[in-house]
Amino acid sequence: MPVNSFENYPLSWIPPWRRNEAPLPKGPLYLALAAALEADIASGRLPPGTKLPPQRELADYLDVNFTTLTRAYDLCRAKNLIYGVVGRGTFVAARGEEPVRPMSAETIDLGVVQAFPAVGGEEIVAAAREVLSRESARTLFSYGHREGAPRHRRAGQMWLAQRGINVPVGQVAVFPGVQSALAATLLSVFSVGDTLATDPFTYANLIHLARLAHVRLLPIPGDARGMDPEALDEAARGGGLRGVFLMPECANPTTVTLDDARRDEIAAVCARHDLIVLEDSATLDAAAAGRRSLFARLPENTVHYAGSTRFLSPGLRVAFVAFPETLGGRVLAGLHHTSIKASALDAEIVSELILSGAAERVLAAKAGRARAANALFDRVFRRPSVPDDTRLFRMLPLPGTAGRGPEIEQKYRAAGVAVCHSDRFAVSRGAKAAFLRLSLSSAVSPAQLEEAFTRMARV
Repeated sequence: MPVNSFENYPLSWIPPWRRNEAPLPKGPLYLALAAALEADIASGRLPPGTKLPPQRELADYLDVNFTTLTRAYDLCRAKNLIYGVVGRGTFVAARGEEPVRPMSAETIDLGVVQAFPAVGGEEIVAAAREVLSRESARTLFSYGHREGAPRHRRAGQMWLAQRGINVPVGQVAVFPGVQSALAATLLSVFSVGDTLATDPFTYANLIHLARLAHVRLLPIPGDARGMDPEALDEAARGGGLRGVFLMPECANPTTVTLDDARRDEIAAVCARHDLIVLEDSATLDAAAAGRRSLFARLPENTVHYAGSTRFLSPGLRVAFVAFPETLGGRVLAGLHHTSIKASALDAEIVSELILSGAAERVLAAKAGRARAANALFDRVFRRPSVPDDTRLFRMLPLPGTAGRGPEIEQKYRAAGVAVCHSDRFAVSRGAKAAFLRLSLSSAVSPAQLEEAFTRMARV
């Protein structure tokens, strides 16, 4: 029998058979408890950040052995559904990005971030035709050069150097996109149970990848200048922190750019605690070349990702990854075991664009569209303008809507606009901020973007 009375002590979760919602399943009880907890997390009954009952208290309430609860919690922890914080308890992990519902033809997509895919199309098509017209084109359809052909790696080295990242060509590899490169890094460089620090709101697909790799994400608070170095240092001193993921040029979804002083401070913390830095630096901002990357500050600890989908075309799945010599073997093993190699055809088209100078022209054209889109956003939503603003997406605050992401998104979808609520990007429920991330770069024209903003005003 339970030792304690729970009449005036509500528990944040009990299984459905104790809620009189379902019969007790047959089979081992710990499996039934784990399945029930997973189902309630998946359904949204237990949102991210929910503090779960202490195992001993829940075991007492259910009148089961403590080890039964431990085994159930361990199963869910292994799936990255829950996580523990020493001295605080066990919490529901972030869900990551919710499934995106199919859109009707009338819906304007401000959810998916694309770098104005129609802009520069003629240059890209011309490069593709040039590549396929060559006698050497037949060599692009084999498994050769798994790390990337020498020409492709040199193009990547050149592209990185133009952005202030100087690295030997032997420390550049070609991946089938940043998403694939991040997955390979998490699986090959990190181990099950490792902890990776992130911003409180971060790239939604990273949340999913971390769950698949059984890597725990730890949100580090920050301010308008980005992640707080002192908070990162405190987390590292607590032990167990293996690395940090940052987008220093334009954080997704918050658009925060780390200034040089903040980069110096974060690099110093990472050096002091030997943290691995995963640096994704996607931007159309030409001024970014004048800001030293974290890779430049900490080359022996940093893996840097530069993807073509952000500056050329979402259909060209290529990422140039710069890595320290000490991690090269593991990074390349991750490439081989997750993707084998990038498409040589995609890599050849991207390399042709870079080496011919066309990539810079495409980038400049997209930056022009981005400036116009940001000016429109500032005018419609009465935001202060930023000189030479080339952000591909913006934040629109929605106070008081944290935890209501699907409901809010559906309201805008009913008005004909697809948007992404901040719940998709929340690493935990600790942050109370709520906002929409609006893509400025997916609408087919400035007129369509303005129409989307007009529809939003009616919600």
